[in-house]
Amino acid sequence: MLGLAAAPLGYRFACYGPEADSPAGQVAELDSVAAYDDRAAVRTFVQQVDVVTFEFENVPAHVAEIAARAGVPVRPAGRVLHTTQQRLREKEFLHRHNLPVAPFAAVHSLADLHTALDLIGTPAILKTADFGYDGKGQVRIDAPAQAEAAWHAIGRKDAVLEQLIVFTHEISVVAARGIDGAFAHYGALENQHVNHILDVTVAPARIAPATAWLAIESARTVLAALDVVGILCVEFFVLADGGVVINELAPRPHNSGHLTIEAAVTSQFEQQARAVCGVALGDTTLRPAAMVNLLGDLWQNGEPAWGAVLAMPNVHLHLYGKRTARPGRKMGHLTAVADTPDAAEAIVRAARAALTR
Repeated sequence: MLGLAAAPLGYRFACYGPEADSPAGQVAELDSVAAYDDRAAVRTFVQQVDVVTFEFENVPAHVAEIAARAGVPVRPAGRVLHTTQQRLREKEFLHRHNLPVAPFAAVHSLADLHTALDLIGTPAILKTADFGYDGKGQVRIDAPAQAEAAWHAIGRKDAVLEQLIVFTHEISVVAARGIDGAFAHYGALENQHVNHILDVTVAPARIAPATAWLAIESARTVLAALDVVGILCVEFFVLADGGVVINELAPRPHNSGHLTIEAAVTSQFEQQARAVCGVALGDTTLRPAAMVNLLGDLWQNGEPAWGAVLAMPNVHLHLYGKRTARPGRKMGHLTAVADTPDAAEAIVRAARAALTR
């Protein structure tokens, strides 16, 4: 989607990753298939491009380092990747900058976990420090007696224990920062999850304006403190009193921002291309819209009925070109644009339901 958005601006796009026939590789000018730890292949790749960005935060940090040593700009910079790909570093960054974050403690052993539970209390969430997304690497602890089982469940790895936050809404702010420090955002987006995977996003979020403002200003602080060039998404919990707590950072175009393709003057993908290529950020004016994810589960009884949604006005289908549909795997999404957020959500939910009738 980034490559498709960059092309009308006159940019050609190259892809590097370990997977052959990837969605990005299918539309790239150059598709380099090699392991991230193949340093020679990374060096060869970066010598063929003018600027590097990354699609997800689990790319090893040395990839950014190799590009930087070759004199190729990496946007967002490798230090952003280093901070956001590890939960403990991310939490410590947020705490250091007085940003709203749940009480947390580092856990490197079972003894650390018992100490952390004494400090944080229960209920709490134990999360692996590395490589977690869509709820992976997380265990809820409701009583100290569950500590040992939880420690083994996450593989006895470095972890973070967080106080469980009781929230009324989950929201995100997808924002961009330019080379010149310019800041642009798409407002607060309302997210609904099923089994820890994003299911529905509604724009704008149906929350108090003051709460949306708090989230946007927190996102502004995050992007400035990290000196981000590009898109970064900040995910929040909304509290009953209207306050917000930052849950996670994602230094890239984000699933909750996919609806901007149809709903915004400048999509998050075009915005990423503009930012990393060093040109002015675009207009982020957003119409009411909603998005639903299409997971591999929809294929369990055969090919979904695409014709049903393609016949619907104001519904847009995006399929990602992934060859194998698996339960929980994001295969595509639907977006609806309407006069109100409620109407958009109703339309897009009905459209997804029509796929399996």
